Amino acid sequence: MKIVIAGCSGFVGMELKAFFEGKGKSVFALKVRRDTPIEHVCEAIEGADVLINLAGLSIFGRWDEAYKKALYTSRIETTRKLIEAIKLCQNRPLKFLSTSAVGIYPNDVVCDESTAEFSSSYLAHICIDWEKEALKAEAFGVCTSILRFGVILGKKGGMIEKIRFPFSLGLGGRIGSGQQPLSWIHIDDLCEAYMHVIENKNPVCNLCAPEAISNIEFTKILGSLMHRPTFFPIPAFVLRLIFNEGANFMLEGQRAYPKGLLESGFEFKYPTIREALKSLL
Repeated sequence: MKIVIAGCSGFVGMELKAFFEGKGKSVFALKVRRDTPIEHVCEAIEGADVLINLAGLSIFGRWDEAYKKALYTSRIETTRKLIEAIKLCQNRPLKFLSTSAVGIYPNDVVCDESTAEFSSSYLAHICIDWEKEALKAEAFGVCTSILRFGVILGKKGGMIEKIRFPFSLGLGGRIGSGQQPLSWIHIDDLCEAYMHVIENKNPVCNLCAPEAISNIEFTKILGSLMHRPTFFPIPAFVLRLIFNEGANFMLEGQRAYPKGLLESGFEFKYPTIREALKSLL
């Protein structure tokens, strides 16, 4: 099986590459930049069994107008170029798996893949346009799946890597009110979910565990497992000073449910946050 990953240099890309290679698959990294010739992209994806799109600037930055534009274009323009390359291929990829986020959903209700109402946030705006671009691959006979990420937990990247040090010093605490929901997934389950989607037909999948929790619940469990106090909350105004509008996705959150994965027979190795954090600590 030939798997091509656009955006392979990031945390998820590197984990997926190692995971698929461990299963004997041939994995090829593809860098797609604004100046990348379309012929180069065509050559890279020609005859691929699976094309995975992970390209996009990190959301962990200060969301001024320039950064917001870069967040948008790094996702939409890259996906658009992949679609153009698919169109020009003689032997098109059999499957196209493109990324999105549970941030597409509103934050005040439990959501699954059948939820038709989306948030009005800027992150949701990006996700909506991102998904629309990716789904254009279907017009060329390519089986397409949209994978909406929750917060990813792993040793080598994601949320745990960013907060492990302050928590180890006893400086951890809730974010804002702490009541905002957290839809999360262990990196091992995320990789297995990709394999599951490749082997099955899941048009849209929430990649998150079946247990959504509040930020304060997460904080307490992490602190107890690390044997550290969690007395130092991060006020909302501090996050807004650092991330500007980008603080919203940390202060609001979503309560997403992986209905698509569960109904198609997927079994989570880490269905609860305590099990997931134990394995990572």
